[in-house]
This record gives sequence, structure tokens and C-alpha cells, in this order.
Amino acid sequence: MYRWFVIPIFVIVCVAVSSIPQYAFSAEQQTVDNELTTFIQQLFANRAKYLLRQEDGLLRDFYMPERASSMRAMKHEQMRAQYVQMWVKHRQLQLADAASSPRVIRAKKRNDQVFVSAVDSLRLGYTYNQPSSQVEHFGIGTRHALTLIRKNGSWKVLREWYLDPLEENPDLIPKLTELPRNSASNRVNAKTNQASGLHSTSTRYNRDKAIDYANKYAGIAWGAGNNHRYNPRYRDYTGQGGDCTNFASQCIGDQEGGGLRMKGGWHHYRSGGSKAWVQTDAFKNFLIYSGYGKVIKKGTYTTIVQTSNQHPNGAWAGLKAGDLIGYELNGDIDHFSIVVGFDAQGYPLVNSHTADRYRVPFDLGWDKYTMYWLIHIRD
Repeated sequence: MYRWFVIPIFVIVCVAVSSIPQYAFSAEQQTVDNELTTFIQQLFANRAKYLLRQEDGLLRDFYMPERASSMRAMKHEQMRAQYVQMWVKHRQLQLADAASSPRVIRAKKRNDQVFVSAVDSLRLGYTYNQPSSQVEHFGIGTRHALTLIRKNGSWKVLREWYLDPLEENPDLIPKLTELPRNSASNRVNAKTNQASGLHSTSTRYNRDKAIDYANKYAGIAWGAGNNHRYNPRYRDYTGQGGDCTNFASQCIGDQEGGGLRMKGGWHHYRSGGSKAWVQTDAFKNFLIYSGYGKVIKKGTYTTIVQTSNQHPNGAWAGLKAGDLIGYELNGDIDHFSIVVGFDAQGYPLVNSHTADRYRVPFDLGWDKYTMYWLIHIRD
């Protein structure tokens, strides 16, 4: 699940990454420029290390204990690390590595403070708790607005805002005594990052192209293509409620993607998308009633992975790369992602926008109350 992580009391203007000018100071500010860039790079590098090992010394020097907003920002990083570590424990995994690639987009200096806009491409790797388990890597992209302040000649984080897909309560992760595995066919095909149903000769839905599109335009997430930019032919709804459904529609409907024909109120125009194109519940309803999609199962994490007579390997075993997952909170669909493959054990991996994800385990960042809509897109 993601929330708006808000520390400061100021207005953030949300703009598409592709339209933000490159960060630059004038020549006489070059010293501040280099120093600030170094600070941001070290801050995010230490945050990535903190996800691996929770040593407070990795974070302490970047924050100010006497400022409440600064301490809230540090506490957030501590809680997200606790969540990630608890998630890998419950999934019988180990976090293998973590690395950040932050980029300062722009900065504005005012007296002893600097207001910074930055983006970060975080790469995380995990392994299964078994011999010869390969490292599986995935990427997450986040947009940050930070206020930095000078203290004793060094920069410190005074406050920060960002949409964090890893902000979740570690106590609400579904606890399973034995992690179910996906179907045998998916485990075999996962070794080549494919799934049954790929390379089909269908003339309606092209799964290969839908997945290629999802990987190319996954934004600022580590691993994404197109120089970490969205498809410029589409409006970016990041600052207008989120871009996840717009992206899912693109993946299955763009001619560069899955190529499904626009119909029945599901359209994209030069000015933007229709309600069914960009709004989560309307999109879900369109998929079902148009016949483009079929619900495999709706349920909590525990429900969709448990075996039954109808689903001997769990309902999630019915997913193919190119299918969609909707995430329901409190009776409303909150998010959509597209399945782009499976890891070596057959665990479904997804891409999305808001926040940007690349080959992320499908339930990372969501809790035990989340209702998953597993939607098969008909070939």
C-alpha cells in the first residue's frame, strides 16, 4: 500500500518527471551545487544500506534530534526498513542487496535553507532461503521534495515529502507458516521470465508487447527503459489522483503494447483518457463487462494463495504474464498493476505507476486487509 508521506506544511506542485528541467545553479553557486548533490547521494545511499542492516548510525548524521519534523522524517525511514525486513521474513526470503540512484532535479536556495526536488531509483535484491537460490532484483521509483537546512556547516534534512510504496505497518503482513508456491508450469517458465500464454498467436491481445511496454515505460523505477520516462503521448495523472490505471490501460490497449481495441467508453484522446481508461473502479468494471477480462479470484492474500478443489495450486497460479491485479481497500479499487513475469519460484512480479514499480513482488507494500482482484486478460 502507498500513502502520501507528508512531513512539511507547504504546497507541492506535482509535475511529470519528463517535463521537469535539469537541476542547475549559476556559476557562482557551483560550490553549493556540488556539495548539495554529494549530500543527496550519500543520504540515499545510506538509506539503502539501512534497509539491509538497521544501524542507526547510517541515518543519524543526516537529521536533527531537536527538530520534530526532522525526527519524523528519520522515523519514516526506520519504519519502512522494519516493514521490508518483516516482509522478507514472512515470505521466507533474505534481502541480498540494495542500492539507490538519486538525481537532483532542481533546487532553490533561500537563506540557510534549500528546497530540493529529487527522484530516486531504488534497486532491491532478494534470495529464497534454500541452497543455490539466485538473486532476484526489482526496482522502485520515488519522487521527493526535501527541505534542507545548514547546521554547523553541514546540510541536514529538516522535512521531507514523498509517495512511498513501502510505507506499511509491519504487524499487518499476512503471516503464513509455509509459503505456497505458484504452479509448476509458471516455475519452469519463470526461468526465462515468461509464463504460459506468452508468444501466443492471438490476434487480439499481444502479451509479449504488453509486457515489453510495461517494462519500457515503468518510469523512474530501477530497471525501466526509455531513459526512465513515461510515454510522452499520454497525459500523466500522477498529480491528479494517480497514474496507475492510465498505465495499465496503456499496457493492454496501446498499439505498441497489448493492442486491445478501444471500445465501450474505454478510450484515450489527445486531451486525456476516459473515465474507464483512468479511474480504477470504472476500469475494473469495463474489463469484466466488456469481456476483455475474467476474474480468476477476489480475496485477501491468504485467500488467493491457499489451495482448493477449484484452484489446486492457489488462485494466483492462474495468473499469466500480461494479466492484471487490482488492489481493493475499504470497498474501492485503489491501485492497478500488470503482471510482467515470475521469479524463480513462480512468485508473480508486477509493474505499475504511482508509485513506479519494475518487477516487484505483487504484494510488497500491501497488508492483510487488501483485497486482490486477479484478472485474466483473454487472448
